[in-house]
Amino acid sequence: MIGKKIDVEKLDLELMKEKTTENPGILPYAHHSGSALIKPEDKGKITGRAVAAMHSQTDMQMAQIYDQMQLLAEQAKKIKARVEVSERIYQASISFEPLINHRYFLYQKTDGMDFLSMIAPEEWGRKKDWAHFIAEIKLLADHTWEILRDNT
Repeated sequence: MIGKKIDVEKLDLELMKEKTTENPGILPYAHHSGSALIKPEDKGKITGRAVAAMHSQTDMQMAQIYDQMQLLAEQAKKIKARVEVSERIYQASISFEPLINHRYFLYQKTDGMDFLSMIAPEEWGRKKDWAHFIAEIKLLADHTWEILRDNT
């Protein structure tokens, strides 16, 4: 490619200096004809996209927090149920020392008194000593009882 040669003697360096700057990166506009095209942005569009993205992100985070709250509420209900059944069991007649992580059975006699047994409802013979089977339970390490099978 052969082009027109530039005659350095004819260049007006002072005029060229006025058209450029020593720090072109700080100018808010293109500083010469070869610079990148700078278009003003629509600030309303930028703000609108940013606000939409913010709402999307915060909605997602709020949904996660709501799911966590539901899980915590369910766990609290289970703990409350364990405490209630534990109180009932500790008021019942227990003729042995229950061991942690062992299964037991809670019954109600005809007189309304509860009692704890190691015998499952299907293991009783003809002479059953209870009127109503309440629950199959397991003693946990914190001395609350977990309901394994509920018959109430």
